[in-house]
This record gives sequence, C-alpha cells and structure tokens, in this order.
Amino acid sequence: MNYWEERYQKGETGWDAGKITTPIKEYIDQLTNKNLKILIPGAGNGYEFDYLIEKGFKNVYVIDIAETPLENIKKRKPEFATHLLHADFFSLETKFDLILEQTFFCALPPEMRPQYVEKMASILNPKGKLAGLLFDFPLTSEGPPFGGSKEEYINRFAPKFEIKKLEHSYNSIKPRENKELFFIFEVK
Repeated sequence: MNYWEERYQKGETGWDAGKITTPIKEYIDQLTNKNLKILIPGAGNGYEFDYLIEKGFKNVYVIDIAETPLENIKKRKPEFATHLLHADFFSLETKFDLILEQTFFCALPPEMRPQYVEKMASILNPKGKLAGLLFDFPLTSEGPPFGGSKEEYINRFAPKFEIKKLEHSYNSIKPRENKELFFIFEVK
C-alpha cells in the first residue's frame, strides 16, 4: 500500500479541510469560461472538484495516486467517474487550460520540485495557468508538508512561467493563516 493510500486508510488526513478552502473558492468564483479544461492534481477528497461541477464546469479532472479519495469523490459524483484518474501525476500526458494547486506541491519531496515545474509547464496549453496556494514557511526536512518561500518559488517557476500573482493569502482558513501564498502563474 502506498504512503498516501495508507494515510487515507488509517484516517490520518489532517490536511483535509472538509470543504473547499476560501482562496480557491474565491478564485473559482471569478472564472467565467465554463469550458476550461481543468486539472486538480493530488486532489484528495476533491472538494474543489465538487465545487467546480456545481458551478457548471464540466471539463474538470482529478488525478491522485491514492484510490480511497477517488472512491470518495465517485460516491458523490458518480456521473463523473471517468474524470477521476487513479495514476501518477508525472505520467500524465493530457493538456489543460488551468491546473489548481492545493497541497500537492508541498506533499512532494523537495527534490521533486524541478520535475513538478517541468511537468506543469508541459501539460498546460499555451497561456494556460497554474493557480492556487503554496505554503510560506521555512523549508523543512521533515514532512509532508514541506515548506518554501516566495523567493524560492520565483526562482523555481520564473524560467517556465510568467508570475502573474504571488502574494500572501488574505483569506486562508484558520489553520493556514499567515502560512500561504496565493499565486497565478501563466506558462511561457
């Protein structure tokens, strides 16, 4: 059983907010093109997925390496079962217009960050966006979650992405207050 599946099986899901978080919800609320092809990697229980579907977005996909959270989403949205991908994100070849980041980046071992940037850039359509939240606390050797800083993110993403926004999240949920950066990066 892989690490993430085991965490779900044991109920060790402290990162799970139980609903869509405010910064992601407010970002989705301002999206007007319901035809965007959207990916949520490492989505866990996929509250962002549910919210997008409820707001009229139909071209939304989730990819997760753990099967349990995908089964949880499938129970809530069985008509979208084919949009739930049980696979390794790094094997994905499909292109997207928007990728929503919420706790996926921080869950990867820090040595995988260059791969993350490369993969994100490669699966976004021209002018595609990577948007969401990144943690803003010192990089730790113990995790997940692993931290990071605004400076690191600029240095890491700027070669492949135009930094449209990278600022402290003013509307984070209580446990993450003053620890998150909201960002919008557009692929170059």
